Amino acid sequence: MVTDKTLGFIGAGNMGEALLKGLLNTKAARSEQIFVSARRPERVQELVRSYGVRGGENGDVSREADVIVLCVKPQILDQVLRGISADVSREKLIVSIAAGVPIAAIERRLHPPMRIVRAMPNTPATVGAGATALALGEHATEADLATARTIFDSVGLTVLLEESQLDAVTGLSGSGPAYLFLIIEALADAGVKVGLSRRASMQLAAQTVLGSAKLLIESGQHPGMLKDGVTSPGGTAIAGLHTLEAGGLRNVLMNAVEAATRRSRELGEEFLRKL
Repeated sequence: MVTDKTLGFIGAGNMGEALLKGLLNTKAARSEQIFVSARRPERVQELVRSYGVRGGENGDVSREADVIVLCVKPQILDQVLRGISADVSREKLIVSIAAGVPIAAIERRLHPPMRIVRAMPNTPATVGAGATALALGEHATEADLATARTIFDSVGLTVLLEESQLDAVTGLSGSGPAYLFLIIEALADAGVKVGLSRRASMQLAAQTVLGSAKLLIESGQHPGMLKDGVTSPGGTAIAGLHTLEAGGLRNVLMNAVEAATRRSRELGEEFLRKL
């Protein structure tokens, strides 16, 4: 989908840049439709030079954009909302990627009723391979969902969920890249231990994770079936799998997702206490 709306990005870190770059690369938006702001003016100018977008301060973005994408960390979102509240009208669509911060809390800082979409993207969006969950606020429309999908489909896969599920998404796909980077590093270390070079080990480990995910997605098969396809009787894979099960890998990963989900909920509660 191509949008005709003016898109404003408040916050121009890695995710903000990934989104505007994705929109331009997929031709879902033109550079003149995109307005960016950031805490550092030099960062804004860098993006203006690199992508031909327009730059300004938070208030400029809030006044001129039809869609305001809040690409800031939850710890500073309250300060940002306070600063733009006078410039945000009810006609605008607000999209937030702040982990753990509920839609109701954002709306309370602005001018209820507001049309709000909450999104939980992950860092692979920076290479066009992100996974994003969207949740609609009470007043958001199907057209708002289509606009949000346009933004996040430009950097990967998008799914629609209930807002109550987004903390779990933060624990799984939001924090998941960190878990997988650790797994890749551990696999590469293991390769070095058994005699491979560091470079070869890292390349093989990373490509194995990438290829396995691609095979899972494209085949549509259950991961257990794909695992069984690699595992022959008395072979190498089953010996390694037995070691992983004995070490509790499955349990550790489930606990990690649970812990990250709890922390996401805590961040939301901390934000609400500020109101």
